[in-house]
Amino acid sequence: MRLCIVSETWSPDINGVAHTLNRLSCELNRQGVPVDVIRPRPQVAGNTSRINHELQVARFALPGYTDVQVGLATPASLRRFWRVYRPDVIYLATQGPLGWAARQAARRMNIPLVAGWHTNFDHYCKDYGVAWLASTTRRYLRYFHNGCALTLVPTHQQAATLRRQGIHDVNVLSRGLDGERFSPAHRDAALRKRWGVSEHQPVALYVGRLAAEKNLTLLQESLQAMREVRPDIAQVIVGDGPAREQLQKALPDAHFTGFVGQESLARHYASADLFIFPSLSETWGNVVAEAMASGLAVVAFDHAASAELINSGYNGITVPAGDSAAFQQAAVDLCQHPADYARFGRVARLRALEQSWIGIAEQFLRYLHQALEAQHAPAPACGIRSS
Repeated sequence: MRLCIVSETWSPDINGVAHTLNRLSCELNRQGVPVDVIRPRPQVAGNTSRINHELQVARFALPGYTDVQVGLATPASLRRFWRVYRPDVIYLATQGPLGWAARQAARRMNIPLVAGWHTNFDHYCKDYGVAWLASTTRRYLRYFHNGCALTLVPTHQQAATLRRQGIHDVNVLSRGLDGERFSPAHRDAALRKRWGVSEHQPVALYVGRLAAEKNLTLLQESLQAMREVRPDIAQVIVGDGPAREQLQKALPDAHFTGFVGQESLARHYASADLFIFPSLSETWGNVVAEAMASGLAVVAFDHAASAELINSGYNGITVPAGDSAAFQQAAVDLCQHPADYARFGRVARLRALEQSWIGIAEQFLRYLHQALEAQHAPAPACGIRSS
């Protein structure tokens, strides 16, 4: 089998989609599956060692959020690439203009399509002040995905939501984790010293983009409330984005690191004690699994990865999605009980280690074969309905 991935983002971009696609392509290569990629032309040269052939298309950065890029290409240019390097299956990791052009080209060439649901676009409409676009966006996404053989989503919760919205053939493909890279073994006393904390002083951590869709007002309020009951708690915020300056003003005592590399990120996780994650915009949320693998007690909404991985009160704390008061109270309560958050962290790692990238890639490959077989299955005879 030959696979082509169409995506708006790829390594060295720092985000969950790029990380997921990079790990999937790595594991597929190990299983002998050639992977080609179509993506926007990167600003900085990235790691393409796991890619057989690549087509880079024009890129357009979203106004006001230059970290997010959109690819622009014509269906004709994609057909030319695929006539030379024809894939057996195409995986669409974007529903934007590049994904639409790829969908049009692939359908004309009769190449099976599998679509991934990596971004909750209707949620972003609300966060960026264009809530009136949400229903139109949902209609477009339904049309887009129902033109593909399969749609893959990371959680059962998301699959149920999309089915209710009228999207067909939705299947679950979870996300994996590298349990050696993210481990309590990377706890770094020197790093904690730079944060100004002692061995037994608690550290609350957030990792993610600093942007409106991450529910940063609740993050700010929760961290402030935690400091009121635990004045000695250190607060570390890893990530960057358009909301960083505003958040730094609101949390003057917190340590803001900006983006950090993978090795440094693992040390930041392992050197903290609690992970505070108020976002509701994720389809999965790799940072939750990474924090759990690093031995942290997570406070999050019962949503995305947290809903799949956390048994509240056993290996972390989840509260009903959208209940901001309950979230803040959970964070405040947990930071006052060191024995509880230490115990949650130990059990959390065991659950996170069940997420093997090898197993996820094997499941992904089965879905690709399923789409290929469906494309070539004979049509049912006239008057006979398939069950």
